[in-house]
Amino acid sequence: MLIVITASNYLVQFPINDWLTWGAFTFPVAFLVTDLTNRAVGASAARRVAWTGFAIAVLVSLALAPWRIAVASGVAFIVGQLLDIVAFNKLRTMSWWKAPLIGSVVASVVDTGIFFFLAFYGSDMNWLMLATGDLGIKWLMAAVLLAPYRLMLPRLQLWVPAQPHA
Repeated sequence: MLIVITASNYLVQFPINDWLTWGAFTFPVAFLVTDLTNRAVGASAARRVAWTGFAIAVLVSLALAPWRIAVASGVAFIVGQLLDIVAFNKLRTMSWWKAPLIGSVVASVVDTGIFFFLAFYGSDMNWLMLATGDLGIKWLMAAVLLAPYRLMLPRLQLWVPAQPHA
């Protein structure tokens, strides 16, 4: 999670064109990590992963990115992750792909809106266009990341901590 967020905070500073930054390709992996944790060991563990990732990533991001991007990323990240966890839990009993896809799509809207507004409002960047382009790629990545999610499902028992024997 730390690597994903730090890389995304750095890469969002570099537009590919008028409507897209490199960060759009890396950030959706954070939802994959949270969703796999949620599926394997539950919402409480997913929230711990999100809060831990938030704390560490904001500190590292402050060293690698401008403070405004680091703060915007932290706020957007934790709101988006907590929303993803709630959505995932409401949908977890449906088909294997619905909870991670719908949770990521919904959370991406909120995360993207918060991030680009806080990071770039009042700057020279056309942040509305960038947010729209990034959101489109995040939705595409949410669909693409269903493949690794599905591949990991049979291996999730490895994530469950061993219970001490009485």
